[in-house]
Amino acid sequence: MKSPAWIQKQTFASNFECINAKRTDPIKDFKLDPSGYYVLIKVFPVEQLIGVALCNQNHEIEKEFRGHAARDLWSLIFDSERRASVEWFTRKDHIAYLGKELAKAETALKNLDISYIQE
Repeated sequence: MKSPAWIQKQTFASNFECINAKRTDPIKDFKLDPSGYYVLIKVFPVEQLIGVALCNQNHEIEKEFRGHAARDLWSLIFDSERRASVEWFTRKDHIAYLGKELAKAETALKNLDISYIQE
């Protein structure tokens, strides 16, 4: 098999396979995290901050995290989770969702002509 240009020194393993993703629907395919926690994300353009409210299963905001960049926020959230010995995010798709939404919020913060709307 000929390697694509973006693969330079790597070779294909004998058990290599290419797996194609199916299209998903963010509403129909949504699954709640068993922990019951979820986030609300807001951009504060004047302060140049992104806010992440952590809500519990009773829809109460337990914590709010604020920062300038997506990476700073997810690092802070996961460090806080570890220090508190809790699991707010037990599903990998929810962790991926947090990263995706924080990246969108950071893009909106840097480009004020783009609105941020959480999915």
